[in-house]
Amino acid sequence: MRIIVDAFGGDNAPEEILKGCVEAVAETGGLEIILAGNKAKIMTAAKACEIAEAVEKMEILDCPDVITMEDEPMSVLKEKKESSMAVGLRAVAEGKADAFASAGNSGALTVGTTMIVKRIRGIKRVTFAPVMPKYDGFFMLADVGANVDARPNMLLQFAMMASIYMREVMGIENPRVGLANIGTEAHKGDELRIEAYKLLSESAAVNFIGNVEPRDMPYDGADIIVTDGFTGNIMLKLFEGVAGALMDKIKGVLTNGVKNKIAAAMVYGDMKKLKKSVDYNEYGGAPIMGATKPVFKIHGSAKASTVKSALLLTDAYAKSGITEKITESLASEKSAEALEEEEK
Repeated sequence: MRIIVDAFGGDNAPEEILKGCVEAVAETGGLEIILAGNKAKIMTAAKACEIAEAVEKMEILDCPDVITMEDEPMSVLKEKKESSMAVGLRAVAEGKADAFASAGNSGALTVGTTMIVKRIRGIKRVTFAPVMPKYDGFFMLADVGANVDARPNMLLQFAMMASIYMREVMGIENPRVGLANIGTEAHKGDELRIEAYKLLSESAAVNFIGNVEPRDMPYDGADIIVTDGFTGNIMLKLFEGVAGALMDKIKGVLTNGVKNKIAAAMVYGDMKKLKKSVDYNEYGGAPIMGATKPVFKIHGSAKASTVKSALLLTDAYAKSGITEKITESLASEKSAEALEEEEK
């Protein structure tokens, strides 16, 4: 697989991005990384990190500009057309690679994915869908910010795409889909939630189990939670904040006094496992599903290990053939709707 990586996307670019790329190549053996960014700056950073020899083996799409976190999303199409993100997206759209990954500006990446790579025919909107840790395992949350507003049929498509991803990439045979809501009853929620519940209940493309309250999501509420991007983004950031605060609180208890430090030494291995189990960085980021080519959003604050995790998932995403499977699922859904209309 050939993956184009935005070398200048994210808070810790380019050094941590480059180190993550080198680690991913070393772990997989057959993964081919193409870097998008200013070649001179990439090589300077690689030498400073003592990975120049490995980076020199990678193809570089030399481009002068960078999209910052402060830039407007549309800049990827206008003022920053020669940025590492825009050049990388155009290259993958032209078939020069199998996938694209960036830790850069989320808004610009959404616009660029939609307008440069393009949506799959029939898909209303692309969706950010990160895999999140729960009490035992993980779940997918869609959408977390690509669409502030959403319509009921969009939530159905998010559920359909997430179901294919969880089955093909994460290995869950028949993923359970839940609708984020303020109660479990079918009549709960606003108009969006009520109408989405009806569509999800009637669809044969998803294994819908009903409404799921936020307090049940970290346990085993569902394998996939669907919602609009505004609500999903708040849920994502609250989840991250609570997990971080909890781990800091535990650390404070275990380092408070000699007795507690002795106890901490005895459970050190278990605490490392606990921290890893609640760390969303273990999954690297989120696929942007619904595009004609695999695009992956790496966490903006990603360090090398997170970048590596994201690239391994991007590799699995590209190999899975999800784009074709989404197209087939759309066709099946339309066929079912047509059959229902004939029966009426």
